Formats: sequence, C-alpha cells, structure tokens
Amino acid sequence: MAKPSFRLQKLLRRMQFLILFLTAAYLMAGSVLLLQRARGALPPAPRAPGPLQALPVAAVALGVGLLDSRALQGPRVGPDLLLGVDVLRRPPARARPHSRWLRPRGNEPHPPRRGWFHHLMGDPQGPPAPRPQAPGPAAGSPGTYVGCFSDSGRDRTLKGAVFFDLRKMTVSRCQDACAERSYVYAGLEAGAECYCGNRLPVTSVGPEACNHECKGEKGSACGGVGRLSVYRVQELQPSSRKRRTVAYRGCFRLPENGTHSFPDSLAQPNATVEACSGFCSQKEFPLAVLRGWDCYCAYPTPQFSLRDAADGSLCGRGPEARRLAEYCEVYQTPVQDTRCTDRRFLPAKSKVFVALSSFPGAGNTWARHLIEHATGFYTGSYYFDGTLYNKGFKGEKDHWRSRRTICVKTHESGRREIEMFDSAILLIRNPYRSLVAEFNRKCAGHLGYAADRNWKSKEWPDFVNSYAAWWSSHALDWLRFGKRLLVVHYEELRRSLVPTLRAMVAFLNVSVSEERLLCVENNKEGSFRRRGRRPHDPEPFTPEMRALIDGYIRTVDRALRERGGAGLPGEYVPR
Repeated sequence: MAKPSFRLQKLLRRMQFLILFLTAAYLMAGSVLLLQRARGALPPAPRAPGPLQALPVAAVALGVGLLDSRALQGPRVGPDLLLGVDVLRRPPARARPHSRWLRPRGNEPHPPRRGWFHHLMGDPQGPPAPRPQAPGPAAGSPGTYVGCFSDSGRDRTLKGAVFFDLRKMTVSRCQDACAERSYVYAGLEAGAECYCGNRLPVTSVGPEACNHECKGEKGSACGGVGRLSVYRVQELQPSSRKRRTVAYRGCFRLPENGTHSFPDSLAQPNATVEACSGFCSQKEFPLAVLRGWDCYCAYPTPQFSLRDAADGSLCGRGPEARRLAEYCEVYQTPVQDTRCTDRRFLPAKSKVFVALSSFPGAGNTWARHLIEHATGFYTGSYYFDGTLYNKGFKGEKDHWRSRRTICVKTHESGRREIEMFDSAILLIRNPYRSLVAEFNRKCAGHLGYAADRNWKSKEWPDFVNSYAAWWSSHALDWLRFGKRLLVVHYEELRRSLVPTLRAMVAFLNVSVSEERLLCVENNKEGSFRRRGRRPHDPEPFTPEMRALIDGYIRTVDRALRERGGAGLPGEYVPR
C-alpha cells in the first residue's frame, strides 16, 4: 500500500514542477512581446530581405502537397498479383521496373515554414520590409502594351491558343508564341498563362487589377486572377522561319448549299493564297477556301468535313475555272480552331471514377488531348508532370481522387490499383511502337528523340527485356480485374479518329456535337509532336527481342479473344 502512495506523491510533485515551468515561460513570452511592441514604435532601420523573400518564385509555385503512398511507389507488379498461366496463359512474371522518371505527386518543392516562436519573437533583424511596388508593363518587350482587361472564362476573347509555364513565363515568350501562330494580341493571366487572339477583349479594367508578376520576369505585369495583361505583338519578319505557314488540305467538292455555308469571304478580285489565308487568319478561321479566284473562310462542318478529297486537277485555275466552280482548294491557316478549346473542371463530383489506363508510350497524353477537347472537361493524372501542366493539362495539379476530372491517367496495374476505379478506357498500342516511344521519352522528354549513344548502349536491351513483360502484364491485369472496360487500340484511333473518339465519349457518358468532334479532328495533333532528328534505326530490335515481344503479343491477343473481343490488330505481329 505504501508503494502506490509513494508513486502518487512523486507524480504530483512532477506536475507541480511542470505547471511552474509553463507559468514562467508564459510570463517570459509576454515580457518579450511587450518589448517587441515597444521597439516597433522606433523608426525602422534598413535591412536585407529575409529568407522567405529571397526564395525564387518557382520554389513555391509547385508546392501543392498532394502526397500519396501509391504514387510514391511508382508502377509495380508483384508475383502474387500476376495472372496465373492456367487462366490467361500469361508470360513468366518479371519484376516491374521502377519508373523513376514518372514524377509522383507530393515531390514538388515546398517553401520552408517558420515556427510559432519566430512569429511570437519577431524578426531580430528589424520590422518587415516595405511592400514591393505593383508590377508594370514589361520594359524590354518588343510589342506594345495595350492595357488590363477582364477575362470572362469560357467566353474569353483571346482563345486562339494557350499554354502555361509555372516557372519561366515572360511577356516576350508569350508574344513570340502568338506571333508564330499569326495572332495579333498576346494576353497573360495569373503570372503563368498565355492566350492569343486577333480581337481585343471587350471589358477594360484599371491597371492595378493586373497585379501578378510574370513567373520568369520580375517586375513585369502578367495579369491577375481573371485579368489579362494584353500586348499587341510585334510582326515577325516575312523571311523568319519561325512563322507557321499555311498547309494545303486538298481539293474538295463544295457543299450543296454552296458558299452560303461559309461564314465570311474576302471582297477582293483575284485573291491569292497568301491574301486569302491572311484574311482568314485575321478573322480567326482555321480554313481558307479558294473557289477559282474567290476567297472564303470556314470551319469544318458535317456538310464540309474534308474527308473525301477529289482529284487536284479539278481545282485548277485558269480558263477552265468557271466550269469547275463546284470544286475548291482548302488551306489550313496558322490559327487554331477555337470551337473546342474551352475546358473546365466538372461542375460536380463525378459519381463514376474512370481511369484512362495504358502502358507508357501508348499515346495516353494524346488521348487525353482528344478527350479534353471533345468533352470540354479536364482529365486528371495519378502522377504530376509539370511539362504537361505547362502544355495546358490543368488537371495535372488536381488531386487524382478529387473526381473533378472526366477521367484519370494511370500506368498502374495490379488488382488493388485497378479495383479503385469503377470503369476504365484501356488504351493498347503496338508494343514495338510503345517501347520506342517510351525510350525516347525516358531519354529526351515528351518531344525529343533518344541519341544514338542511348540506342547503342546496354540501356536499350535492358529496357526491352524489362518493359516488354510489363506491356503484357499491364493489359492482362486490366482485362482480368477491370470492372467495366472499353478497349481502344491506338492504331484504330489514328485511322478512324472521329468514330473511335465518339465511342470513347459515349463511354464517358458525355453528349458531344458533331461540330465539336470535327474541331478536335482539325486540332488532332495538339502540342506533342516529336521534333528533331530521328535515330538512324527507328526500330532497333534484334531477333531475340522480336521473339520475346511476339510471344507477349500472342498472349494478349488470346486474352482479348477469350474476353469476347476481336483481339489485337493484325499489324502487331504476322500470324
């Protein structure tokens, strides 16, 4: 009995000491606070910027803090999750390579946080520095500053082209991008967004509303929230190779109602291709139509879809032009078809959680571009890729489980990862093309090609040996564990874009007009065509590699047929 009593007394003495210590700390903090306030009444002394002020803007622009344990692990396959040979005759299980170049969410840099004691004690170097002056028009910009304008979202005037850059957006960079596309005005918004157009916005506001600095240019105004800093771009030199030229689309028969289906025309006799395309670019039309010497501007429509080209000789000019008046030449102007460029997040959380799943290099980014422009809603991603965000995929920074996006990109497989989704679009591409595309992306990014040294090194055969098995296991896992699945072949999407995209949109339960689908077809390439020199051997596969890959192709083809599908396209491997 004495022992518990002694323990109780000991505990009470410790509590008394703790209370005494906390009381003393409270009194000391109050005294320091009073002294700090008294010192604040003295004249401020000049001081150097504090640690937070010295941080670059880019260091805090990407700190979204969306951490997920599955995303940090990267795509993986474990032996226990692989489909047994007795069910779908899958290939031998291999350890999945870790996709270290797929950036998981939560790895963005965060600004350092100051503790509560620093806020209580104040900055020992002195009072806060005076607020910086509001940003103004870029002094070194080659264009002319027009003013600050209101941007009304979906009804924005400058919607001909758009791109983002969270770190390096400057006024000159935005102007150059708009000038290359034959636009007259460049508008910058929220410090990192660039819009182009040929007509000024309607509503002008005070210059103080454009209070955001450009992310890559200190002191220069780059709009604000819902505000555009608009510049008139400087005309590029005619000899500049940077300017996009018009592209010949072909010779077509005029629609039944003739020129009444064309919204605008140039009242100029003997219009040339240059004059007609320039006029239609100024009016922000994607098509310039020449019938003989008459010029019209148009959009692709169901009556004028540009799918059935005629013999080019039927559009010849000269003495025979009159009796061939039912045919016309069509040119693609540098401006973008703006009927399908407006996108937004879902107005309410989606009840169906949809995945857009593919093996890396199978065209997932291109499919997202098509889906976003067809539906008008952003797509999400299991990962975070700043390059994709800068290209206009705003859903990249939204949490992948927010259900505010129409579907979510993923390269994951395995039962646990697949069953998180209610349904999925499974995008499959020829593994030979997928492996080459993913190796290019791994070595040179989304738009580059791997160097010759990469193909000739040991890295390439190791890549094929590891990733060929992953291509097979990814498709087999989704075929086995997917709850509701739409299988789309990349090659079929390329050949028959509108019918295949119509089926994908219907699977997503979104109603889309035929005009919008034609707009997507007119802008189908997006901003992700690889540039630069192709490797000497675009398919550097050895006979051993081909034997390995062909075996995986036959396994997936068999699994698709057992599921009731048509199997893989015959072009994947000779049967």
